[in-house]
Amino acid sequence: MMERIYPWGDGRPYFSQACHMRQLFGGRVQKLSVDGGFTCPNRDGTVGTEGCTFCSNEAFTPSYCRRVGSISTQLEEGKAFHARRYRGACSYLAYFQSYSNTYAPLDVLRRRYEEALSVPGVVGIVVGTRPDCVDAPRLNYLAQLARHCYVAVEYGVESCYDATLKRVRRGHDYEQTCRAVRATAQRGLPCGSHLILGLPGESRDMMLAEADLLSQLPITSLKLHQLQLLKHTYMEHQYLQGNPDLQHGLSLPDYVGLVCDFLERLRADVAVERLAGEVPPRFQADPSRSWRRADGRLLRHEEIPSMVERELLRRGTWQGCRRADVQQASPVASPQSKIL
Repeated sequence: MMERIYPWGDGRPYFSQACHMRQLFGGRVQKLSVDGGFTCPNRDGTVGTEGCTFCSNEAFTPSYCRRVGSISTQLEEGKAFHARRYRGACSYLAYFQSYSNTYAPLDVLRRRYEEALSVPGVVGIVVGTRPDCVDAPRLNYLAQLARHCYVAVEYGVESCYDATLKRVRRGHDYEQTCRAVRATAQRGLPCGSHLILGLPGESRDMMLAEADLLSQLPITSLKLHQLQLLKHTYMEHQYLQGNPDLQHGLSLPDYVGLVCDFLERLRADVAVERLAGEVPPRFQADPSRSWRRADGRLLRHEEIPSMVERELLRRGTWQGCRRADVQQASPVASPQSKIL
């Protein structure tokens, strides 16, 4: 019997962010979401006033960080929340998640980030933002901060296609994404990206091509999300008005297959942090579109990785295996075999 040995250290056929964090920190590291009190240029009138057509920030924000207290308070409550839910976290990262977390004067950013880093057990920050909300002074400050702690930046890429970005009222183009990612990487900062699969107007081939496009950028991690129709968004209005591109979401088998195909084309050293998103049914415009188990219960997003893993194992494939440069550019891309 042959068993593949994957080079990422945890036996999975893709490079998980959990594995990457263990390699960096020597144990479990838990991200704690923080609402830093920021806003977004796509809401305050700088770029737009109504936000992206798909966006409902409330739906994606954990309950413990809904501006109920200071950053320090949110982090302490987050630590208590995760202590009840998980065991074994050796340290924490403050994840500035809500809205655009570099969209403020530099002195404001400095106060808020450094408040988070003053909380016991917090060993670094992860800053979620938009590609059009960074510049040299902000990135230089983050690089300076990174001399003393872990600092990463996550960009909402959402799509690699300008037509899609315009269609969903994103307010920036893909070239801005490329510039921001390169400028971040040039300063030695880990750089994550978020991508939505299933956006209106994008074919399956277009979505798979995004794996190649993102692999050309110096990203270090990736979050994949399926498109979800949320209440009180313009996309809900479009759906209710009968927009044909929104009437049929990806089925669970189709999504799992799409993600596997995507991972096979993704650069093998990109840590995969998330393979699907989840929002509570109360925020969904049409809860009947939610994925369900065979027994009718709602499927949780944390169940998707095992489904993807099983499908990759069934195929005998792994992250990066279908890249043309797999042998030349990535020493970890090709698993070895052993005899049991």
